[in-house]
Amino acid sequence: VDADELVEEMINISKQKTEELGKVKDFTEVDLSNLFNTIGLGALKFFLLRVDPKKKMVFNPEESIDFHGFTGPFIQYTYARIKSILRKLADVQAAESEIQVIENLLVLEKTLIIQLEIFPATIEEAAVDHDPSKVAIYIFNLAKTFNSFYTEHSIANAESEEKKILRFQLAQLTAHVLKTGMRLLGINVPERM
Repeated sequence: VDADELVEEMINISKQKTEELGKVKDFTEVDLSNLFNTIGLGALKFFLLRVDPKKKMVFNPEESIDFHGFTGPFIQYTYARIKSILRKLADVQAAESEIQVIENLLVLEKTLIIQLEIFPATIEEAAVDHDPSKVAIYIFNLAKTFNSFYTEHSIANAESEEKKILRFQLAQLTAHVLKTGMRLLGINVPERM
């Protein structure tokens, strides 16, 4: 397979899938071109890196650009979604202080905190084992957890101001870890999708 043709195919599939979702009407042509490149190349890299290097794999371009599966675009979309949430809650950022200890954390809040806490150990393990799939699997699972968390628990309409700040900070930390994890894999994440 010619690498240039594969990259071009990935960018074209990215364009097709993104336009099907129809959420990029306010993007400029340059922004769209950058977005399609980011998604297409991210999908290709993530698909290759998510597999344990000791195992064989079969690459499927269509499967690699699914916005709902174990893919780079799923993580990129989650990151862009978090950044959108944070932009809408700019007033919380002004009120933000150090992370507060709040009693009675909900299950998904605890789960997200625990997952965020193990990021450094995951990086170390991946480095020692020369296995980038460990980082890929970790950030995919973190993105899934955040999506479940956000589906169940509002940030803007949290039960209290303390919870609102805590959830805002969890969203910030999750975005930071997703971006850092993807960068470790050589994959960019868009601010908007």
